[in-house]
Amino acid sequence: MIDAYFRRADSRDPAWLDLFTENVELFFPKFGLTRGKAALAEFSARLAAELESLEHDIPGLRIIVAGDTIVVEGTEAGVTRSGVRWPDGVVSQGRFCDVFDFAGTRIRSIHIYVDPDFTSADRDRVRLLRGAAAA
Repeated sequence: MIDAYFRRADSRDPAWLDLFTENVELFFPKFGLTRGKAALAEFSARLAAELESLEHDIPGLRIIVAGDTIVVEGTEAGVTRSGVRWPDGVVSQGRFCDVFDFAGTRIRSIHIYVDPDFTSADRDRVRLLRGAAAA
């Protein structure tokens, strides 16, 4: 099921939505917390408008199962619509952690923990966290 989620997400397969319950809960940084397939589809469309491509390292995923909860840690890479490739391997590492809760074979909630500044464009925050003065 987890492999199917990442394969469908990466290929932008519309059948991706079939993996979720009708009242699925989604959390994504800077987007917030929302419920329902319609909200999930809207989030997906917004992300697709920003990213030309997104690819998860499926063979390299670290998967932890605890009852109906699956935690997945891994890396991802992509290209923005403006042609910027990420991660850069310096600041952006392409690391993420997703927490899935299942109701039977469907995803009931997904909380995605990733830095949404895929290309490290937030230069002031990067400089601050690396110990340099903001510009």
